[in-house]
Amino acid sequence: MQIVFDTNIFLAVVLDEPAKRSIVLRTIEAEAVAPEIVPYEIGNAITAMVKRKQLTRAQAAQTFDAASTIPVRLVPVDIQQALSVAVEYNLYAYDAYFLQCAMALSCPLMTLDKPLKKVAYDLNIDIVECQ
Repeated sequence: MQIVFDTNIFLAVVLDEPAKRSIVLRTIEAEAVAPEIVPYEIGNAITAMVKRKQLTRAQAAQTFDAASTIPVRLVPVDIQQALSVAVEYNLYAYDAYFLQCAMALSCPLMTLDKPLKKVAYDLNIDIVECQ
């Protein structure tokens, strides 16, 4: 089964967050899929963590390297469709890319973002719970 992974899933795993065990157990036989922008999103999230003093520079590099080892199939998204979703639901385009990816592939989404889950439910996207 394919599952669209939100950026926070990659970070939860590599940063050993509480949801890690559940994520790993729920995805053992799944194929991770994400919009092709996910490496940039991971980089952005890591730099935000450095700014908030949650990670050091060295930890930032290690975190990105670790996230890059997670097997994932990166796919293009229809930006126009994603923008339509973003505008309709008052989301950032980056969040809408994950929703559009799940809709285009007809597969579930895994995210730790509660507002994103709510929009996914509204769009009839299945959610793989991981907590």
